[in-house]
Amino acid sequence: MLNIALPKGRLGEKVYNMFEKAGYECPSIKETNRKLIFENEEKGIRFFWVKPSDVSIYVERGAADIGVAGKDILLEYKPNIYELLDLNIGKCNMCVAAKKEFRDENIKVLKVATKFTEIASDYYSKIGRDIDIIKLNGSIELAPILGLSDVIVDIVETGTTLKENDLEVKTKIVPISARLISNKASFKFKGEEIEKIRNAMKEQVLYND
Repeated sequence: MLNIALPKGRLGEKVYNMFEKAGYECPSIKETNRKLIFENEEKGIRFFWVKPSDVSIYVERGAADIGVAGKDILLEYKPNIYELLDLNIGKCNMCVAAKKEFRDENIKVLKVATKFTEIASDYYSKIGRDIDIIKLNGSIELAPILGLSDVIVDIVETGTTLKENDLEVKTKIVPISARLISNKASFKFKGEEIEKIRNAMKEQVLYND
């Protein structure tokens, strides 16, 4: 059995549809139930749902052979895995945002609120900017409004939440999308099956384009 970790939620449903169209269907996954693991013995695959931010952990530690994780998770946690394919779905951008009137004059340490502390640190260290990182877990947009931070680093999809809170994107750091990833040992020992899946999924990506 090839174990495949899928991210729970809307993105996971899109990802599963790609697997299904690629010929790796598992009909029981669409039944209304609370099961987390679904098998198709004939195809030799087992899907399971996990929290999106946990997919890379399951793959890195070998509980899953392959999985689908957002590029944001891969950049933030730097798991020791192979990145096989950009699925070209779940597209958004990692951005620096702030109040519309804010300008970084570079005269004092910049206060940055984010839950993506590694991505923020990497970005600002590359441009040589001194920062004070404030790690938050939710409602990041509040930080600059209440004066907790100068800017935020966060995922921006449509920008609606920023606009509604009188914030705007100042810089796009990196584009984000869903990636097919593989455990390194699995790729060595089950490489043929994994390559087959990657090629079938690649066709879906091209088809969706």
